[in-house]
Amino acid sequence: MVSTLDGVPAVVIAAPSSGSGKTTVATGLIGALRASGRAVAPFKVGPDYIDPGYHGLAARRPGRNLDPVMVGTSRIGPLFRHGSSGCDIAVVEGVMGLFDGRIDASSYEPSAEGSTAQVAVLLGAPVVLVVDARGHSQSLAAVLHGFSTYDSSVHIGGVILNRVGSPRHEQVLRQACERVGLPVLGVVPRTPELEVPSRHLGLIPAAEHGAPAVNAVDSMTRLAARHLDLPAICALASSTAAGPPWDPAAEIRTVPSGARPVVAMAGGQAFTFGYAEHRELLAAAGAEVVTFDPLHDELPVGTCGVVLPGGFPEEYAVTLAENTALLAQIRQGAAAGMPIHAECAGLLYLARSLDNRTMASVIGVDALFGSQLTLGYREAVAVTDSALFAAGERVIGHEFHRTSLTDAEAVGFTPAWGWRPWDGPPACEGFVGAGVHASYLHTHPAGHPVAIARFVAAAQEFSARG
Repeated sequence: MVSTLDGVPAVVIAAPSSGSGKTTVATGLIGALRASGRAVAPFKVGPDYIDPGYHGLAARRPGRNLDPVMVGTSRIGPLFRHGSSGCDIAVVEGVMGLFDGRIDASSYEPSAEGSTAQVAVLLGAPVVLVVDARGHSQSLAAVLHGFSTYDSSVHIGGVILNRVGSPRHEQVLRQACERVGLPVLGVVPRTPELEVPSRHLGLIPAAEHGAPAVNAVDSMTRLAARHLDLPAICALASSTAAGPPWDPAAEIRTVPSGARPVVAMAGGQAFTFGYAEHRELLAAAGAEVVTFDPLHDELPVGTCGVVLPGGFPEEYAVTLAENTALLAQIRQGAAAGMPIHAECAGLLYLARSLDNRTMASVIGVDALFGSQLTLGYREAVAVTDSALFAAGERVIGHEFHRTSLTDAEAVGFTPAWGWRPWDGPPACEGFVGAGVHASYLHTHPAGHPVAIARFVAAAQEFSARG
């Protein structure tokens, strides 16, 4: 492995399209490298919350996201260096196909923004292309030629042939790779037993799946150790990501004096969607961050701010509804003006009901799970002042849900965000009232550190009021 400009060497695991097996290969590679004695930094391109959980199990350190749409291109290198500090190598799993990026909401024009290719260029790291070999033969050479010449700034350093059917199939595919000068860095046979259970938004999060998730990661690790050329992959790894690493303390402009306010962050099986940088920024802003599980816990003693991140509360609505003590605490805290930051799953938890199960009833809406997927980046503007954002501030966030809100009677609340959808009139979404900021929109805290500082300051003010 060669470290360039003191950067941790990296490989980017990409594919021609979704469904090629990137997550299996990347997770297995992370685990196999760790098992060989290396400290591995795992990353995922884009706003995915699920794959990093499997990466984290394999690496035994937090999986992190690199999303230039949400945080800006200038933060990708620093966030990479922060997340890979003290590691020997980084493995970055891509999103969708290698060149699939954001589609402009106003013109429908595709771009490279947010693509795996863009992140690979920003990191100066080589790409390893995972190809689903089913249905491929000699024509694979043309596919690889197209990907390797499409953008000269993207360096494809090798190929991993996945789901190969037989030794003869492998021989033909190796010849195709040789024709375009791309080395084969691994040949993985078809292994249907490695299928990880999934649901409506993708794989079931590792934190929910428990022992089966650990077993799946162990199987991926053994598969990668057996079928990937680890020395060749390590020799290929490099990065030109230079400059100082991202520093949460440096992002926070002011820290309240006095006692550290207790900020309770929901976790457990129902609230698994979040970014490692969120907790780091809260702590840097002066908070004492305590995790609680809404399935069975009450609020930690001294709580004066609550963070309710995303997840799958619809899968646990019955159990959440049974924890009436916590629901009452959240309701009472909101009524008293306690700052509460709720995103997606958190919004559903603050509703009157979720799939006809009673929730905290902070916001007068009911939530129902449905078949319609709402998905995509949103360029949003804050409609009103809140504990996090000032009116007029702009963010780029991401929606990802199959629930909808009905029977809205949100007395005392104003919209959190406004944006223009792909078609139709401008939209308003979310709820702001007293200390509550609740919305379907996920934002990346590293893109808006001032909002986190404001939230902690609001928590301290609430604490001072007694």
